[in-house]
Amino acid sequence: MKQIEHALEVLIFNSRWLLAPFYLGLVVSVALLLVKFGQEFFHMLPTIFTSSESDVILAVLTLVDMSLVANLLIIIIFSGYENFVSKIDTGGHEDRPDWMGKVDFSGLKVKLIASIVAISAIELLKAFVNVTSVGNPGDPGAWTVADKQLAWKVGIHFVLIVSGVLFAIMDRVAEGTKSHGKH
Repeated sequence: MKQIEHALEVLIFNSRWLLAPFYLGLVVSVALLLVKFGQEFFHMLPTIFTSSESDVILAVLTLVDMSLVANLLIIIIFSGYENFVSKIDTGGHEDRPDWMGKVDFSGLKVKLIASIVAISAIELLKAFVNVTSVGNPGDPGAWTVADKQLAWKVGIHFVLIVSGVLFAIMDRVAEGTKSHGKH
C-alpha cells in the first residue's frame, strides 16, 4: 500500500509539468503582441506629422497598453513557472530581474490586479481622449450610447480598483495571521 501511495505522490508531484505548455503558450503570446506592437508603431510613423495631438496620444497610449500587457505576461510566466513548475536556473546571470524567485502566489495576484488596473486606466484615458461631447445637446438629460459606454468603463475601472485594494488588504491580513501564529 505504501508503494502505491508513493507512486501516486510522485505522479501528482510530476503533474506540475503539465503547466509548462501554458507558459510556453504565454511566451508565444508575448511574441504575437510584439508583432502587433510593431504593426501599430509602423502604422503610426507615416502619419505622425499630419495627425492631431489627440490621435498621437491615442496611438502612444495603445503602445503603452501593449507594453504593460507584455510586462504582465512576463511576470506571470516567470513567477508562475518558478512557483508551480521549477526554478529557473539563470546561472547567476547579471540581467536576472531582482523579483524573480521572490514573487509568491500572493504577490503575483497583487501584481496581476495592479497591472489590470493600470491597463484599465489607460483604456479609460483613451476613451476620455476620444470623447467629443457628453450628453445630447438637444436634450441635456439624455445619455448617448457613447456616454453609457464611458460610464460603464468608469464603473468597471472603479470595481477593479476596489478589487485590487481588497486583494491587498486580504494578503496583508493573511500575512499578519501567519506572523502572529509564529510568535
